Amino acid sequence: MIEYALNFAFVCAGLSLLINLWRLSFGPTIADRILAVDTMAINGIALLVLYGIGRATSMYFEAALLFAMVGFVSTVAYCKFVLRGDIIE
Repeated sequence: MIEYALNFAFVCAGLSLLINLWRLSFGPTIADRILAVDTMAINGIALLVLYGIGRATSMYFEAALLFAMVGFVSTVAYCKFVLRGDIIE
């Protein structure tokens, strides 16, 4: 039964990545594109966690934590660049 749930979750996460890719490509504003990149990072984290559950190993959970930290820092840096024009003052 867990295999069906994992397959359904993989399909949902993959579909959401495709929708975010569309928003990234055709977003009307730069804020929409920043949110699309951030949401794609969250969906990537979800895929890593789901794969870790499917493989029954904790290595992917650690990778998901690292990916979450890098995704957060990159989103903040990109937002600061858009607002001020430079990242390091």
